[in-house]
Amino acid sequence: MAHVFAFWESRAFYDSFMARSHDRLAAAQSGTFKESQVKLFDHRFDVKTGFEPRFTDADVVRVAHSRVHEERVEHFALMQEKVWNPAMAGSPGMVRGLFGDAPGNEFLVLSMWQSAAEHGKYRVERVERLTLRAQTAADVAELAGDIVDLEASWTV
Repeated sequence: MAHVFAFWESRAFYDSFMARSHDRLAAAQSGTFKESQVKLFDHRFDVKTGFEPRFTDADVVRVAHSRVHEERVEHFALMQEKVWNPAMAGSPGMVRGLFGDAPGNEFLVLSMWQSAAEHGKYRVERVERLTLRAQTAADVAELAGDIVDLEASWTV
């Protein structure tokens, strides 16, 4: 499995790419993969510091994709900002990240870490306590995630 993250300077650039180049590039890649899932998320706020789509100072990305109960969307976003962000920002190995949203009450948290070991320290020490404090179980209808080892040769 591969995760590909693309960051666009603006929605206008994204729309231009989709209108002018996407189909040609997709046709050239035909047969190189079995299945793909594509989601477009709008940046809502940064995690820790100003997000930059630069991967040279991180070895691992943690990606969490959530579908949130409609009546809990604002609570979920508030808890991300007031509970989860400060906890991640206080973890020594966390570099930076972002919180994004998409139609259908979907959210993405992408956090960049210096190493899997540093992310593991954060997870073991804090996740259970933070989950209870943020009432995550009441907010989230579905949660999927992964820890992605970055491959420097794939970075453009």
